[in-house]
Amino acid sequence: MKNPWLNYILIRVGLFIGVLVIMIAVGFDKFFSALIAAVVSLAISLLFFGKQRDRVSELVAKRIAKNDAKGADDADSDHENAVLDSDVNNGETKA
Repeated sequence: MKNPWLNYILIRVGLFIGVLVIMIAVGFDKFFSALIAAVVSLAISLLFFGKQRDRVSELVAKRIAKNDAKGADDADSDHENAVLDSDVNNGETKA
């Protein structure tokens, strides 16, 4: 697959569902099976799917670096900055 996000998510969800189905088929309680499936799928993905996890983390790091480089601010940040600037200009300080 081309998209590392989709690849990693499908692996994790597939592991979870696979373990969950096996646990329920054996006869365990559904809640207990879901808990065990979550822990087992996390452990397996941490042990065996480091390459896929590294690709996803590289994409996240690149996106953060790109946003930092171009100074991407959203509308909320602009509004917060304006409010803070007006409070400082009025002599008010907020904790």
